[in-house]
Amino acid sequence: MRCGKMAAAPPPAAAAGTAAAAGSAGGWGGVRRRCQRLLYWVPVLFISSILCWSYYAYVTQLCLLTMTNIGEKVVCLVAYHIFFMLFVWSYWKTIFTLPMNPSKEFHLSYSDKESLEREPRGESQQEVLRRAAKDLPIYTRTMSGAIRYCDRCHLVKPDRCHHCSVCDKCILKMDHHCPWVNNCVGFSNYKFFLLFLAYSLLYCLFIAATDLQYFIKFWTNGLPDTQAKFHIMFLFFAAAMFSVSLSSLFGYHCWLVSKNKSTLEVFRAPIFRHRTDKNGFSLGFSKNLRQVFGDEKKYWLLPVFSSLGDGCSFPTCLVNQDPEQVSTPGGLNSTSKNESHLFPAKPLRDSQSHLLTDTQSWSDIGAKAEKGKIGMSNPALTMENET
Repeated sequence: MRCGKMAAAPPPAAAAGTAAAAGSAGGWGGVRRRCQRLLYWVPVLFISSILCWSYYAYVTQLCLLTMTNIGEKVVCLVAYHIFFMLFVWSYWKTIFTLPMNPSKEFHLSYSDKESLEREPRGESQQEVLRRAAKDLPIYTRTMSGAIRYCDRCHLVKPDRCHHCSVCDKCILKMDHHCPWVNNCVGFSNYKFFLLFLAYSLLYCLFIAATDLQYFIKFWTNGLPDTQAKFHIMFLFFAAAMFSVSLSSLFGYHCWLVSKNKSTLEVFRAPIFRHRTDKNGFSLGFSKNLRQVFGDEKKYWLLPVFSSLGDGCSFPTCLVNQDPEQVSTPGGLNSTSKNESHLFPAKPLRDSQSHLLTDTQSWSDIGAKAEKGKIGMSNPALTMENET
């Protein structure tokens, strides 16, 4: 005699309908994501079309068809192509240089992720993050004093690293996501972005300066009645307009470089274990400049990577660093009181960091560097999911 009834299985038609609905929803989501990715390229295509038109208007309509002095033509064409090449080169590098993501040492292990998901929020989860973070060179915290943890990427965030909602990744030394380049501007391409701003500004200023006399002739009826005069007029307006906006943006980022700040750090100052310090990463103008452009000055004006460091750890000007963290790898060890950390001996391309190539684990490095010290765990550490 049965004491109960088994639940009836859903009819085959209903199960098939549910599967079809789920497949349809998944397919629609894929189409929507592809459409979004295409839309992200619209600002880049707009800038590229403006650039192509400006090349035609300046080279063909202004230099070849309007200028009568041969010497003026040659000088303007040579100078124009130099600015044009540098502009396109730096713009290309800014767009297609992939942002750097935190290395595997910052990712939680499979067992730590399981423990984090299994345990309720509280001391047990705090202990998981303590184990994951104690050997990492991180000094910044959340507003509540917790380790900066990304619950989407399942990693402990390095200093100055942030999660980009557009790329859906954590980006090293993220400055901002720029729609005009359809890319995140961060550690790997920030120098290229600065050069892109500089050369685009010089490009526009050069066009406006050399086009000015012909723009004046347009209004005084000094130009022949051809289509060239309309190209000359719009060329001057476009160059002048972009010069104004680019000069303010370039000046702002020059100020950021001089202070060793990112755009995100201006709006939210980095929080260290003991206090908030908006100038915590500033080492003085010269060292701040070298951190972005590198030690070799011959590469400063070229869009080739020469920035110092590995993007995962940065020297600071703080005297009282977190005593519960191990020394920073790659030449960024703490110095004596009232001294800043040192830069790595060579740029990244010559001397790779421990984060990227060294097979020796940080726990071994930390054990040697901190031998005899106690208090490696942080009792005040709490977990805070942050994106």
